[in-house]
Order: sequence, then C-alpha cells, then structure tokens
Amino acid sequence: MRSMLAATLMFASATAANAQMTTSPVPGTKPKPVQTVPIKPPALQTPSETADGMTQGERLALQSDLAWVGQYNGAITGDVSTRMVEAIKEYQKLKGGKPTGVLNPQERAALAETARRKQDSVGWKIVTEMTSGARLGIPGKLVPNQATDANGSKWTSPTGTVQVLLSRRKEANPTTAKLADAEKKEPNRKVDYTVVKPDFFVLSGLQGLKKFYVRGTFKGDEVRIMTILYDQATENTVEPVVIAMSSAFNAFPAGPQAGPAPRKTVEYGTGIVVSDDGAILADRLVTDGCLAITIAGYGSADRLAEDKEHDLALLHIYGARGLKPLSLVGGAGKTGVDVVGIADPQSQGGAAGVSSVRGALAPVTSSDSALSPAPAVGFSGGPAIDGDGKFAGVALLKPALVAGPATAVPASQAVMVSAETVRDFLKANGVAASGASTDARAAVVRVICVRK
Repeated sequence: MRSMLAATLMFASATAANAQMTTSPVPGTKPKPVQTVPIKPPALQTPSETADGMTQGERLALQSDLAWVGQYNGAITGDVSTRMVEAIKEYQKLKGGKPTGVLNPQERAALAETARRKQDSVGWKIVTEMTSGARLGIPGKLVPNQATDANGSKWTSPTGTVQVLLSRRKEANPTTAKLADAEKKEPNRKVDYTVVKPDFFVLSGLQGLKKFYVRGTFKGDEVRIMTILYDQATENTVEPVVIAMSSAFNAFPAGPQAGPAPRKTVEYGTGIVVSDDGAILADRLVTDGCLAITIAGYGSADRLAEDKEHDLALLHIYGARGLKPLSLVGGAGKTGVDVVGIADPQSQGGAAGVSSVRGALAPVTSSDSALSPAPAVGFSGGPAIDGDGKFAGVALLKPALVAGPATAVPASQAVMVSAETVRDFLKANGVAASGASTDARAAVVRVICVRK
C-alpha cells in the first residue's frame, strides 16, 4: 500500500511539473514553452520625490550641511531644487558612493558630522549686531577681532585676510536696484555675479586682490549691507562659510526665532561695592532666579532691587568690614574704556584674580553703548573706567538670541550702561554712594548665583 501511495505521489508531482513547462500534455506532440510575464519591481522614488517627502526643517538642514562641505552654493531656503539634488550626487561621488541623489541614513549621518566639524573649526555662531539689531552668522575663529561704531560693526582676522562688515545708513527712497548700482561703483571692484530682487540684492567678484561678497536690503529709509572680503588664498576655507553667512543674514529680524540659552545652574559675575554698609551693584540677569547669591569672601547677599530696562541689580551684604566702595562721581567714556572684572573660575583654573580688558564704545541709546569686544564670562557687572581713571558705567554681557539650534551657538554681546543711569538707579533705591576710591580693582567682588 505504502509503495503504491509513494508511486502515486511521485507521478502527481512529475505531472504537475510537466504541466507548468508545457501547454500540451497529449502524447506524440511537441510541448510548447509557456509564455511568462516578468514581475516588475516597484519603481524607485526620484531624488526630487524623496526630497518632497522631507520636512522643511530637514531640507534646510540638508542644504546647510551640503553648503558647509562645499557641495552646495545656492540659497538655503529648504526648497527642493535640481541644484540640491546635484549637490547630493557630487557629495556621494566624492565619498566613493553611487550618485543616486538620495542619501541613505549612513551617508546623511556622515554628512552632518562633517558639516558640524567644519562649523566648529571656524567658530560658527549667530550674533546680534548691537547698533542695528541685525543678525549675522560669524566665523568667530576666522574673524576674532570686532570693532563697533555708530555706523555698524567690523569683524577681522588678526592679519586682515578675512573681513566682515555690517554697515547701516539712512537713505531717501532706496531701492535694491539703486543700492546694487552704488555698490558696483565701489573703488577697485569687479563684479562677476549679480542678483537683484525687490527685497534684497547680492553681488560678488573681485575687489583689488580680494574676493568680495555683498548682500544688502532696506526697510523704510534704513539701509543695511553685509560685506565679506577675503584673500583668494583662503577661498577653500571661506567660500562655504560665505554661503552660510548669506543665508543666516537677517537685516531686520521681526523677532527672536529662539530664545537665549538658559542660564547656568551656577553662574559667576562681577559686583561693584558702592557703599560702606555693603551695597553692591550687579548684573540683573546674572542674579536672576537664584536660590542663593554669594559674594566670594563675604558670604550670602540679598537682592533688594532691580532695573529691568537696564538690567541692573542692587545687592546687599551684612556685617562686612574693610569694604572699599568705588567713587561713582564724574567719568564719561567716549570712545573706549577699561573694563575691570573677575573672569569665570574655569577661565582662571579655579582662581579669582581681578583683571582688566580694553573695549571700544559706540552709542546705541542715550544711556547704553555697545562695547566691543565682549569681555570674558564673569566680567558682567564690572565697572568701566574712562581714560581719566573715573567710573564711566557698568559693563554687561548680553546673551545673543540665536537663530535655531541646528546652526547656532549662543554668543555674548556687551553693552555699557552709563554712569548717570547707575547713579539714578542707586538714588531711586535709597543708596547713598559713599565711595571715594578710584581703585576699581579693590572695589570689585565675585558674585555667585546658584540655581536649581
């Protein structure tokens, strides 16, 4: 029985197999092959279709990263474009991959890491220009030196090979076409690229022996123009940064796109002793939201008053002896001051030495002046001393509002609040400034705020 069943199954299997290969089971006829229709694999997405499936933020980040590695030279808008797809293909070929125009997860991660390293290498940060409020992306390691006046700011490399200028002026009935024409006529300028839109213009080319890039716009009668100059020998380093700077430039920001970085759990500032009985002037932001405020060497302090408009705070310590309050009489910084302060312990290897730095001033309001370069962390709240050795105001560090976490690193700007404003604040809070000393170093103390 078993052998008959086995034979039957073998015959059935052979018959089924033969039926799949022929169309005629009739003996004596030649079998004909079956015509089969191949099954097509699903169609692959085109690069553009893949890009369309990404969020706007993902495309912005992708374009930015491609620009940083030198493969993309278009506007970083987040819009899908042939230029973006071609940039992806070029990046893939550069890395020895197949130029599909679509990055796999490993390729995308490698691109992001390479772009991050490029940003770190030039010290990329978003800053707010103090006289205008314009936002710029600045390669801080390439252009560490900053000077500010009433007409804008200038960042330069130590040897002048790279320069970034933000200029501002008033002009009757400006248009981008008129502004572009005026920029083309600058001495020694040879323009090889021009874009003029109703709301902005871009020029690039050669200016003498340097390459230049200009982007400008206006609002009402206020004109703001960013100019980048760099030696041709620095082209490979600087050009990817220029693309990022152009896209980051916001001449008239409507409002912050992101808030300032959160305050530190432990934050250090400088205070100025202003009276024999323990009144201390400090930075309001440094002493904001503290569980405890300590004056190094003296103990706990209470915060008695604040001025939110000018970011001043009044502290008080009790029972302290040997205080040397600073004289607040006279003094008015005009073009420059010396800022006296105590840098963050991390900057001093844990020490608490008093030092001073030179800063240039540019009026911003009737009471505040832009101070550049910004002093080190820890100096905020320190006294600014004029050329005659007199108190000119208080130096305050202002955390810049950043333009997005993917491309920005918080950076500090600095202002000087005038001596007159300081005296008015103390008087309004019943503090009789009793200092007679002009020794600012002896009058400063370290302020320590501890938060949750």
